[in-house]
Amino acid sequence: MRSAATLAAALLFLGLSAADGLALAAADDPIRRRDTTLPIEITADQLDVEQKAGRATFRGSVNAVQGDMVLRAAVLEVFYRSTDEPAAAALGAISRIEAEGDVFLSTPEETAEGDSGTYDVDKRTVTLAGKVVLTRGANVLRGARLVMDLDSGKSTLFSSGTGGSGRVRGLFVPDKKPERK
Repeated sequence: MRSAATLAAALLFLGLSAADGLALAAADDPIRRRDTTLPIEITADQLDVEQKAGRATFRGSVNAVQGDMVLRAAVLEVFYRSTDEPAAAALGAISRIEAEGDVFLSTPEETAEGDSGTYDVDKRTVTLAGKVVLTRGANVLRGARLVMDLDSGKSTLFSSGTGGSGRVRGLFVPDKKPERK
């Protein structure tokens, strides 16, 4: 989970584009400022480890903290690489992390919510799905699926395509200007 919680860190609301989604980018990208080498503390009601399957499942009020980033979910499943893979030790042996059930990610700058989330360590992508809500200050974006590239800092929010409003929605609140005297 070295960077799973960095999802929320990338939610700067700049650079609107794309017909079926909303591209989000920032010149001063907080993803690149986050220290993903910090230890991660995970607490849960239950932990199941399946050694042969290379999987650990945390269940019940899961709370994962890395620095000032927090991930909460009902279930967090960590998938490990085979120990036969040479890169396994160098990358902490984690290949993928999946979060299910009221996924909530936060940093001091922003929050992200969804029904589920996946962090693909090898591809360095994070995906949130299902009633995605991104919040930074008073700005709020809503969609069905968010895909983030942690290397480029590009994020795309997609509409549902089926049911609901079928559109990406954004509310951008300008900063208040000081009153003139």
